Parts: sequence; structure tokens; C-alpha cells
Amino acid sequence: MVRIEERSPSILDNNPVIPGIYTSIKTNDKADEEFRVYDSKDSPARVVEHYRDMRRFQTLGFYQKMEKKYNFDNGAYRRMMTIEEAFAELENYVDASDPDLDLPNLLHLLQTAEGIRRAGHPDWLQLTGLLHDMGKIMFLWGNGEDGQDGYSPNGKQWALGGDTFVVGCEIPDDAVVFPEFNDLNPDMHDPRYSSKYGIYEANCGLDKLKFAWGHDEYMYRMLVANNSTIPQAGLDMIRYHSAYPMHDKHAYKHLLREEDEERINWVRLFNRFDLYTKDGSNDLRQSIEELLPYYRGLLEKYGLGGKLKW
Repeated sequence: MVRIEERSPSILDNNPVIPGIYTSIKTNDKADEEFRVYDSKDSPARVVEHYRDMRRFQTLGFYQKMEKKYNFDNGAYRRMMTIEEAFAELENYVDASDPDLDLPNLLHLLQTAEGIRRAGHPDWLQLTGLLHDMGKIMFLWGNGEDGQDGYSPNGKQWALGGDTFVVGCEIPDDAVVFPEFNDLNPDMHDPRYSSKYGIYEANCGLDKLKFAWGHDEYMYRMLVANNSTIPQAGLDMIRYHSAYPMHDKHAYKHLLREEDEERINWVRLFNRFDLYTKDGSNDLRQSIEELLPYYRGLLEKYGLGGKLKW
């Protein structure tokens, strides 16, 4: 049985150094303020619709439903695939929630991994960049009703991607994009889930929090179920990189422990590459045959070679 909350953190000895200037990371000419522009007037209609749906349907009950559907307990899985086979499935997936990149998700994964590699970070971090969005593979078993239609960029994808927030407690107006949609969430009208603490105890800790279900949580669970040896810092990057209210806006301090800050700093470091390497003119898919042997070696090194449980 996979015990998600009992995997003990083994954070690396050194704290990450988060660059204050991102020119060494960026692969495009966009200004910082041009990234992550979320506004009901200026954002693409598909992005606005995505977040409206996400706020309407991402509840504690939905999380529990998806947790049951995508469980790995007692050896359960949906399909056996290699990472490369999963890449092939994801090749035509386009993220409907991302205002910064309107290209297949595979390209973004390669851009992130190669950006981390160029910066000289450890190989496990490079592999984390390559894998971090692969949880969107859930679209193979999902549907529009559950927000997992990844076959079309116009499909409902509110349970595949997008900024995640903690379910089971108050959604912070000052930390989420499109806060005007918060009132659409049914849990915000249930006193059990709409208070500051909701279902949680004060300073319960990062691993006790349930974030809106999406590719992050699924991919984290998939890697744990397959006994990957990626360090805990890498697993945290995968599990929490979409939790912008937490790692970018510093929300949920009342639910976190002091030691969680170091873990979140690793997520912040990773986020610089996740965000600033998005570049429509940097099409690394032309070089994929040259890049694959290197990443195949990393997959083997960290226990992810061969067929895996998805």
C-alpha cells in the first residue's frame, strides 16, 4: 500500500540559491511582467473559462473522488507504459490554462529540463524538469465532465492543469488568480470548509494539505508508487509547482510548519525554470533524438526505466 504522507523528507544539505535576475534562465525576450497575466479582460477566453470552471468544481469532495479513481494502493494502476510511451501520448496535448505557451506540452518539458541542465543544476533536477507536467497523462482516462479532456485545446481541463489552491478551507482572495470566481465554489458556502482553517489544524504541515486535484498530485503519487529514487526535493517540485498561492503569494502560513519553508524554496527555484524557459521559438523537438539518450540514462539512474505503473 502506498502511504503518501509517510514518506519522510530527505532534503539535500544545501539550501537552493534562487536567482534574483533571470536573464541566465530566460530563453526569450519577454519582460517579467509579461508572464502570468491573468485578467478577465486581457487573458485568452479559454484561460478565463478554465479558471472559472476550476473554482466551481475543485472541491474537497472532488479531490476525494479523484484520489480514489487514481489510487495506486495494492499495486493498482491504469496502464503499464514507459516514460517514452507516455511522451508519445502527450505529444499533442496543449495546456488550456497557460497564457504563456500555446504549444504542445512535450516542448515545454524539454525546454524546462534543458534550461536546468544549462544552468548546471544536478541531474535529478534536470529529470524533474522533464517529468514535472507528465501527470497530464490523466487525460487518457478522463473526460470533460471531470475536467480532464486533453484531446483538444478547447477541452475541459480544469482537473489537469492550472494554479492549485488548498481545498477544505477558505480560498484566499489575495493569493489566487481570478479571485472574483471564489464565490462560485460550493465549499465556500459550507461552514465546514469555508473558514480560515477548515478541515486542518494550525501548522499541520505541508504534507497534510490537499491541493486542488491535478497533474502535480497524480505525478507525485505515480513516482512514489514506482519507487523512484528522485530526491524528496524533486518530488516536492513536482507535487507543488502549481501551488502559486503558496510558493509565490506566501499563502497558508498558518497551516505550514517552519521546516516546510526550505522545501518550498526548492519549489521556488524550480519554478524559475518552469516559467522563464517557455519560448515558442525554441523548438527543441527537432533535437529530441539527440537529447533522448542522455535522459534515458537519467531515467535508469533514478529507477524509472522500463514499463511503469500509471
